[in-house]
Amino acid sequence: MRIPNLGETELLVPLHSGVFEQPMWQTFLRQLRRVCTADGVAIRFRSAGEEGLVTLADGVVGAFAESDMREARVYAGEELGHPEGGLRAVRVGSGELNLVLCVAAPQAPGAEIASLLSALVPHLRVALQVVSALERERGRASVGAEAFRRMNFGWIAVDRRCRIVDLDAQAGRLLERTGALRRGPYDRLVPGSPAVDRQLTALIRAMATDPRHRPRAINLSQDPWIDILVAPMRVDTLAGEGKAVAVVYLRGDRSSSADRHEQLVDLFDLTPAEARLAWSLAQGLSITEAAQAHGLTVETARYYSKKIYAKTGARGQVDLVRNILTGVLALA
Repeated sequence: MRIPNLGETELLVPLHSGVFEQPMWQTFLRQLRRVCTADGVAIRFRSAGEEGLVTLADGVVGAFAESDMREARVYAGEELGHPEGGLRAVRVGSGELNLVLCVAAPQAPGAEIASLLSALVPHLRVALQVVSALERERGRASVGAEAFRRMNFGWIAVDRRCRIVDLDAQAGRLLERTGALRRGPYDRLVPGSPAVDRQLTALIRAMATDPRHRPRAINLSQDPWIDILVAPMRVDTLAGEGKAVAVVYLRGDRSSSADRHEQLVDLFDLTPAEARLAWSLAQGLSITEAAQAHGLTVETARYYSKKIYAKTGARGQVDLVRNILTGVLALA
C-alpha cells in the first residue's frame, strides 16, 4: 500500500471538488479505497435535529458505534465495536453538520491509515464548511424560488428572431398553462394576439440593434392578468453564447377575476360588490371605467371606493394597487 503525500492531488482535489459531484465525493471515496487497499470506505453525515444518517460509500464498511466519537480523533475498530476490528474512523464537524470518514481495511497497516485520516482532518473540515454553506444557500434559494413561483414570475431569453434561447422553470409552466403566450415552431415565442406578436417582434429587433433600448411592458391578457416586460439582455450568463438579445420577464396571474374577488372578500372583509370594484381599480381602471364595467353609477362607485379605501387602509388608488398587487394576495 502506498499512502499518498497530501501535497499531491491524488486525494485532495477529489475531496474538495467532490462537494459538487452527484452523489458527492464518489471519486474521492474510490481513490481512498484504492490507495488504502480497503474492503470499503464511507462518509456518513448527520445533521442537527435529524435522526437519520446519509451514507456515501464505496465497498462495504459494516456497522459501528459512532455516537461518542470525539472530533478529529482517529478511532480503531475495536473502540467502536466494529465486528472485525480492521477499521479506522474519524469524526469532523460540530453543530449543524457532522461527518464521519471510515476505512475498513483488515489487511492494511492500521497506523498508516490512521496517519492518513489525521492528515485529512483539516481538509475534511473545509469540505464540510462548503457543504454547510451550499445547504444554507440551497435552502434560501428554495424559499426564494417558491416565492417567485407563487407570484408567477418567470423569464425567457430570446434571440433577434424571437426564438427561445433559454428560460426558467416558472416561465416554462406559464407557457404550458396559458394561451396568451406559447412556444411556436422553431422555438419561436408566439403571443396569442397577432397585434401583440407584431409589437413584440418589432421590439426584439429594435433591441438587437440597440442594446440600450429602454424596456417596454405589454399586457397579454386581462382575465387572468398576464403582463410581460421586454428588456435588452444585460446578464451575459443568460445570453447563450451571445445568441440572446433580450429577456422577456413574464408575470401571470394564476387566478381568475372571480377567484380574486373571493380572496379580497376574505382578506379585507369587503362585500362582493366592493371586491369586484376593488379588483378593477387595482387593474388601473378609473372610477368611471370601473363603474361602467360593473353596471354602477359613478356616484355608487365613488361610495364603494371610499369604503374600500377605509377597509384596505389605502389613501388612494395608488395605495390600493400596492396593497392588492404587492401584498400577500400576490402569493395566492
